[in-house]
Amino acid sequence: MPQPITKPPLTIRLCQPRGFCAGVDRAIQIVVLALKKYGAPVYVRHEIVHNRYVVEGLQSLGAVFIEELSEIPAEHRQSPVVFSAHGVPKSVPADAQARNLFYLDATCPLVSKVHKQAMRHQRLGRHVLLIGHAGHPEVIGTMGQLPEGTVTLVETEADAARLTPADPQALGFVTQTTLSVEDTAGIIRALKDRFPDLQAAAAESICYATTNRQEAVKETAAGADLFLIVGAPNSSNSRRLVEVAERAGASMSLLVQRASEIPWNDIAGISTLGLSAGASAPEIIVDEIIDAFRQRFDVTIDLAITATETEDFPVMRVLRDVELTAADMAFVNGAA
Repeated sequence: MPQPITKPPLTIRLCQPRGFCAGVDRAIQIVVLALKKYGAPVYVRHEIVHNRYVVEGLQSLGAVFIEELSEIPAEHRQSPVVFSAHGVPKSVPADAQARNLFYLDATCPLVSKVHKQAMRHQRLGRHVLLIGHAGHPEVIGTMGQLPEGTVTLVETEADAARLTPADPQALGFVTQTTLSVEDTAGIIRALKDRFPDLQAAAAESICYATTNRQEAVKETAAGADLFLIVGAPNSSNSRRLVEVAERAGASMSLLVQRASEIPWNDIAGISTLGLSAGASAPEIIVDEIIDAFRQRFDVTIDLAITATETEDFPVMRVLRDVELTAADMAFVNGAA
């Protein structure tokens, strides 16, 4: 009689919190509700959040993703256009108004807060230093709140060392919301060493979700044979989680978008897996990855809870008369 095949044991340290933050959840809800209220097409400028699975799910519901407002055909000028969670320069809503478009701004409220902080620095006569990554849509959006020449991007401590501001006594800084907490602290220290009068924003710029997810990974990484972060290559906060896992003691850390990207042949001998997801990665993919490991291993889930998140950002008033059901969001959250 053949012996049953025994699967090797695997402990999955599953981070909580993980996945969608309140800002991402709100942005996706805005597109879903707009489709329910106004019908397809609903145009979305840039990826609503940096996750291909989410984008494709919304496309299947009738969303059309564009990079510029000029791509909206004349016959669809009355269709809603949604601005992504990352925020946009002031020129974009101005362009929408000039084109007589109906737009819904899904900018994360915490990104909007950074915009206001940057504008406050500038209003008080300070040159603004924005700590962030060149080319990221959030950085483009934040720099686009200010007049040209009033903001300088600082990406690294080396950038901080090279700065030659016109008035070193009149500087203020803000940061992109999705940065590495440790890296950013190093850049701020370098700036303050050179410019003791540097003014911080009125509140922390790196958002709660970024900080919480990094802390959860940091707490669970030591001793992990492999740490998987679910997220997209263009997701800043997801890429930072990979770096945090490596620094905190994981033997190997990888960013994957789906279970199909996991290098199964290379990880056959692992016994402890860390698992988290970036703030724009849907829970349904985390479930998919756990199921894929269950097929190959005898899995024990060790839930590592390091914070409880209660934040909830409501959608704009014009969409609040539309009911949002669990079925509407099942394409990202899974079946209830």
